Amino acid sequence: IMVIRSTLRKNVRILLLGERGVGKTSLILSLVSEEFPEDVPAKAEEITIPPDVTPEMVPTHIVDYSAIEQTEDQLLEEVRRAHVICLVYSVEDERTLLRITTHWLPLLRDAIPHSRCPIILVGNKVDLIDDTTVTAAQEIMEEYPEIESFVECSAKSLRNISEMFYYAQKAVLHPTAPIYVTEKQDLTEECKKALTRIFMVCDLDNDGLLNDYELNAFQKRCFDMPLRPEAMEDVKEVLKRNLVGGVSPNNCITLLGFLYLHCLFIQRGRSHTTWTVLRKFGYNDQLHLTKDFLFPPLKVPHGSTTELSHKGSQFFTKLFWRFDKDRDGALSPVELSQLFTTCPAQAWGTDIQNIVPTNEKEWITLQGFLCFWILTTVTDVKTTFEYLAYFGYPINDCENQISAIHVTREKKLDLLKKQSTRNVYQCHVIGCKGAGKSTISRRHIGHSFSRIKEDAEGVPQRTINIIHVYGQEKYLIMKDIESRHASDPLGSSDVRCDVVCLVYDATNPKSFEYAARIYLKYFESGRIPVLFVCSKADCGEVRQDYLVQPSDFCDAHRLAPPHKYTAVNGDGKELYQKLATMAAFPRFHAAWILFYRHASVIWTLDHLTELSLLSGDSILWKAGIGIAIVAALGLAVSKLLIRHER
Repeated sequence: IMVIRSTLRKNVRILLLGERGVGKTSLILSLVSEEFPEDVPAKAEEITIPPDVTPEMVPTHIVDYSAIEQTEDQLLEEVRRAHVICLVYSVEDERTLLRITTHWLPLLRDAIPHSRCPIILVGNKVDLIDDTTVTAAQEIMEEYPEIESFVECSAKSLRNISEMFYYAQKAVLHPTAPIYVTEKQDLTEECKKALTRIFMVCDLDNDGLLNDYELNAFQKRCFDMPLRPEAMEDVKEVLKRNLVGGVSPNNCITLLGFLYLHCLFIQRGRSHTTWTVLRKFGYNDQLHLTKDFLFPPLKVPHGSTTELSHKGSQFFTKLFWRFDKDRDGALSPVELSQLFTTCPAQAWGTDIQNIVPTNEKEWITLQGFLCFWILTTVTDVKTTFEYLAYFGYPINDCENQISAIHVTREKKLDLLKKQSTRNVYQCHVIGCKGAGKSTISRRHIGHSFSRIKEDAEGVPQRTINIIHVYGQEKYLIMKDIESRHASDPLGSSDVRCDVVCLVYDATNPKSFEYAARIYLKYFESGRIPVLFVCSKADCGEVRQDYLVQPSDFCDAHRLAPPHKYTAVNGDGKELYQKLATMAAFPRFHAAWILFYRHASVIWTLDHLTELSLLSGDSILWKAGIGIAIVAALGLAVSKLLIRHER
């Protein structure tokens, strides 16, 4: 995918203004014909210079103004359309210079009060005098900061004609005002802030310095070529001569030195170098990161989802280890603060420990870090795009954040092929209030039962953790659906998921009715796998006040028997593996009935092993029993699937 990341204007519109007779039209005609015109019309027609003959490769429109042929309203309209204005005076006529400050500059400020258009001050007809008007021009520039530059030229001798129009073009494409304060001879605060962020993004080892490798990577990203070793040493020598602390004792460039180099570029008329750097890192003329840079367009077909690609996961993994300085596998508050230094705000709130796995100090681990970005990519891919840009993900003419994202195939194809190729599954946990939904969701990220009881209120809606399905790593998102009355409708987003976990309380005789009604209303005729979960199973089951009991209900609807769940003992991993497996094989969830019906056989095999009745010497017995079980299960599954398809 080719993406253009330049924020340069698509064209430049130059307007020439000034008193009659100062040579505006002659300047335009001399530029085009490369000779002084003998017959000069009152006004030149608009001229378009093609991009291939301009230094910046941008089409340029040059517009003349004539007080004879144009009205005041037409003048103001041209002023508002212009990207840059050349104010021309005659160096041999002081009156025309005086009119610059008494008429033209005030007129421009009134015409465009909220958008200061850059201005080039042009002294024409220098071939007629031996003196210069530089001093007078500098005084005007000090009073009017919108004047970008000053040039003296001659339409007759062609002196500085092309330079004048180059300065005008440069004032639009590489304006000085946003990045440099002439009076202070220093970078603007906004420019320092942007360049500091760029420095930190390029500081790959987080030591506050740019070593030769990091400098080369920076050079390649911005200018598509490496920095020659001798050129690199020349840069360091300039810093050593001119700035104390610009180069570190171990011969690396400091942040102070980095900022000084850009100040030097601008002072030497190379503002385009600084602008190239800024634009390569996504900044516009106002030194804000552009929307195109932060949010590349991505088309996601209906029924598809967004996941992190292998490249995206690698980027976030490297990012984590880059900031985990003590290598303890978790980000401390200090490390976390450093991680988000290049971002306007932290990506998550104070409740992150209730969403993803953390350590005993509630610091986010690598697993939790990846889980957060996987969850964000599924639910809000734009935020992932945004933070990838903030963190310095490679964005250039050939690549952007889209390479960090994988768009899955449509879900209807998963159902058709009877298995899913996705790596992230969403499970909606539904049940009446008090059924234990939040407990199931929180145990998914390893929270103890006692901790969950303490945090009973205000828990987040989603949790995510890694689950292994037949040896493959998958991510399961548990979303707690807000409890309502069974007669109240669920929203379309509430029933759109990969697997459903319908929870009822074993100790509450009214609990199952809610779950059963939700199933009958929303999931009975659908293709989404459903698992009923009997929570608080360790407290003893009571008879449910419903037409049929849970086990009979599941049998009648060809569902797996209710999963007995307790938050007090064990980690509940079996439940989450079942849910993830059902999501991964959505059309084979009927086979789960067989799994449960043959649970006694599997238990017997495990029990025999535990009693050492099947030792290492009885491999044939193991194989025989295993083959018998597999054959029985295979025959039963095939019969069930044939009957199911009918």
